[in-house]
Amino acid sequence: MIDRKEIIDIVNDYNTDNIRIGTVASHSALDVFDGAIEEGFHTHAICKKGREKTYTDYFRAQRDQNGNVVRGVVDDYVNYDNFDEVMLEKNQKSLVDNDVLFIPNRSFTSYCGIDEIENDFAVPLVGSRNMLRSEERGLEKDYYWLLEKAGMPFPEKIADPQDIDELCIVKLPHAVKKLERGFFTASSYEEYLEKSESLIKQGVITREALAEARIERYVIGPVFNFDLFYSPLEEEMNPIELLGIDWRFETSLDGHVRLPAPQQMALAEHQLTPEYTVCGHNTATLRESLLEKVFELAEMYVDASREYYDPGVIGPFCLQTCVDKDLNFYIYDVAPRVGGGTNVHMSVGHPYANTLWRKPMSTGRRVAYEVRRAIETEQLDKIVT
Repeated sequence: MIDRKEIIDIVNDYNTDNIRIGTVASHSALDVFDGAIEEGFHTHAICKKGREKTYTDYFRAQRDQNGNVVRGVVDDYVNYDNFDEVMLEKNQKSLVDNDVLFIPNRSFTSYCGIDEIENDFAVPLVGSRNMLRSEERGLEKDYYWLLEKAGMPFPEKIADPQDIDELCIVKLPHAVKKLERGFFTASSYEEYLEKSESLIKQGVITREALAEARIERYVIGPVFNFDLFYSPLEEEMNPIELLGIDWRFETSLDGHVRLPAPQQMALAEHQLTPEYTVCGHNTATLRESLLEKVFELAEMYVDASREYYDPGVIGPFCLQTCVDKDLNFYIYDVAPRVGGGTNVHMSVGHPYANTLWRKPMSTGRRVAYEVRRAIETEQLDKIVT
């Protein structure tokens, strides 16, 4: 792990009048860039050839003669053959020379590699570098380990597929789509065998990944992804903030639930088992009597992160939950960085963050606002790792 002091020494040499906000141009990058623009920063996109035009063309920033943005959100960009080229020493040097503070997202950790990010990426990250690894399901100290240490609720694990006796979900990666899931459900061992063999034959999952899959009892209820924020700079108010809530559109799951039962029963074999590929998000609010539970979960997560992943979570994080019929929350995933659905409240903010800050406040803007506060109070060292 790159020593935090090394990163602080680098950021102390930055020209704080020239700070730029950079991230991999994927995932929730538009929210990050939009928020940075709102707080007066220039933006820097790490693009990949073949999927760059969203950032280099359609959302390219235009500034007037006074430097004010009149259109778009992307000021500067680099365009690599692959995202992981940002790890090259010369490209890291370019980021540092241009005073870029880097915002990690899921695409960054997936395409560039956790080991390399921890050990080789000598660019200041806004957030907790050492917590990014906890998102990798199945590692020794993944987010399930942390949730258990914190005493937080998560779906019951089924150790052996032969013990499946009610609806369960089998969690494993998709064989082809790098960032996506090869999840499927089963209510019995026989159904588990039948579905898994079918998905292996279709090339959706591999037998090797199936052997390492996590099986959980299925929690029947709505899903809420809580976009949260922890500020190490806050001294007067509570440092934990609920910024927004989103939920996912997933293919082909959402297509299945739009079909009447007779049509579902008539599907061909390759259509029968829905995939859980996220293709979009929508915004949500939560019944007010449940909000206190959300803050309690956030507090437990922050406390555990500080105990086991010093210095703990910094900035944005996301607790992905489902709620059962008795209004109990179960955490099925955790993102120790900008969540995947925050674009739903970019520019306009979200009711919770707007209510708290009395102005349009998205996750991207909240990150940039934290950077602005850190610059003005000379505390950049508290938000970078």
